[in-house]
Amino acid sequence: MGRRWGVVGLLFAASLINYLDRASLSLALPGIAEELHLSPITKGVLLSAFFWSYAVMQIPVGLCVDRFPIRWFYAGMFAIWSVACGLTGLARNLAQLVGVRIMLGVGESIYLAGGSKTVALLFTPRERGLPSGLFDSGTRVGLVGGGIVIPWLILHLGWRRMFMVLGFGALLWLGPWIATVPARLLPSGTSTPPAFHVPAFHRNLFGICLGFFCFDYYVYLLLTWLPDYLVQARHLNITQAGAYSAIPYVVFALGQALGGWIGDRLISRGHDETRTRKAIVAVGFLMGLLLIPAVRAESAEVAIAFIAGASLAGLAAGNLFTILQSCAPPEDIGAWTGIENFFGNLAGVLAPIITGILITRTGSYSPGFMIAGVVLALGILPYWFLVGELKPPARTAGVAISATIDDPPA
Repeated sequence: MGRRWGVVGLLFAASLINYLDRASLSLALPGIAEELHLSPITKGVLLSAFFWSYAVMQIPVGLCVDRFPIRWFYAGMFAIWSVACGLTGLARNLAQLVGVRIMLGVGESIYLAGGSKTVALLFTPRERGLPSGLFDSGTRVGLVGGGIVIPWLILHLGWRRMFMVLGFGALLWLGPWIATVPARLLPSGTSTPPAFHVPAFHRNLFGICLGFFCFDYYVYLLLTWLPDYLVQARHLNITQAGAYSAIPYVVFALGQALGGWIGDRLISRGHDETRTRKAIVAVGFLMGLLLIPAVRAESAEVAIAFIAGASLAGLAAGNLFTILQSCAPPEDIGAWTGIENFFGNLAGVLAPIITGILITRTGSYSPGFMIAGVVLALGILPYWFLVGELKPPARTAGVAISATIDDPPA
């Protein structure tokens, strides 16, 4: 039991590093744009570049997660993304920056499919809300830490050295991961990986993909444009923008763990699993509408308060991942997660570019932020009207790997 949560802790740390590396560009963007003379549209393209490869890699990585032992596959992808982050500090022009961001997207594509598959192997369906929320809450903790640490590093070391410290320093995570995770993390009673195959597309998967697209449009709007918005529209300096942008991320992270825990508790007390998880998702998604009054607020403090309220969308996150884990055939959880995250990261491609175009044409950040809140609220519809009962097409007993996880790593 303790070792299961140790693996969850390492997934949390990897998620933290993952988003710390992603957010570093957003916080360094004002300095990079000044040095390289980037326009709002060019900044949007640079912010979007990560998602080009990240989205494309989701499906093949999800298929590989179902096929190969997670210990070495996750470690290899982690090394790729860490090196890419470090190399960002050596980039001398826009083309090189775009190149290393594409490389970063390739490596980081493992985080959600790998994490979800691992949680599904370690925990039964009724237990997955909390560990799913916990491991993914590391993403928001990374944004919080980034809002504090990254501006300090930029001010004291410059943006180039900041990237090198973050990227190359993160390679230290590989030691504990390799020492803790068994070489062949597979379901109990299996000795070989499942056959490689492409899963059939299902109505539940279609609904999950549409809903997750809406969720990620909101998430990536904040991830890519919030620091720049606070500097340009609210006239804060980089340190203030980092600290203020950390507040919504704290709320989001706490909401992830809390929403997953609430779902698990209600289900354990006899509430219907399907209705419970969908209801928590609906509440979280509706909170995103607070982005509309946020951009209309007169002061930066009030705007951040509304954005923090909108970040209670995090209540939905752990339940979103559990909905997929419950609907997918156990042997296809990694592939389903990859397909889901592919659709989600199409939003990651679109949100930065659309917002940059709207800023150029209107001279305001408001339209882009308001659209994100509305898109998130619309995401309720596919979860309620397309996704059915939370059961896979051929449900098997919940998979727990206590016999495997307690073995010493090979």
